[in-house]
Amino acid sequence: MRHGKKFNHLGRQTAHRKSMLANMACSLIEHKRINTTVAKAKALKQFVEPMITKSKTDTTHNRRIVMAKLRQKDAVAELFRDVAPKIGDRPGGYTRIIKLGNRLGDNADMAMIELVDYNELYNAGKPEKKTTRRSRRGGKKAAITPPVDTNASNEEE
Repeated sequence: MRHGKKFNHLGRQTAHRKSMLANMACSLIEHKRINTTVAKAKALKQFVEPMITKSKTDTTHNRRIVMAKLRQKDAVAELFRDVAPKIGDRPGGYTRIIKLGNRLGDNADMAMIELVDYNELYNAGKPEKKTTRRSRRGGKKAAITPPVDTNASNEEE
């Protein structure tokens, strides 16, 4: 039964899991893409995306929160200095998981997790443009001009 199991424990104790995710997040920030198993990639996505969101506003409080999770000063500095300005206009979805196939040794499902804005292959054809958020309501409707009554103009003559 999986009562109350809200995230994948990855077969590890709590301290080992937190350290592993912190190290993987630091490697992702440093190298912009890493290869790992699909389960670890999904767990890393849930771990790192809230920290990238926090890095969008550079305050001391946010730096301390991220530092408590990552535990590497260089990774936190690079996250706030380099990564945050590049993804500042994106409203979420900072990482992409691409499945690679199975590992030779134990047939584990492998995946590559990467930061979306740092992939030049996918972003090559698209020019960088600022998009505005659309509201749910309909946009401006074209002004409807009343039909011209041709009989009224004939009566005046």
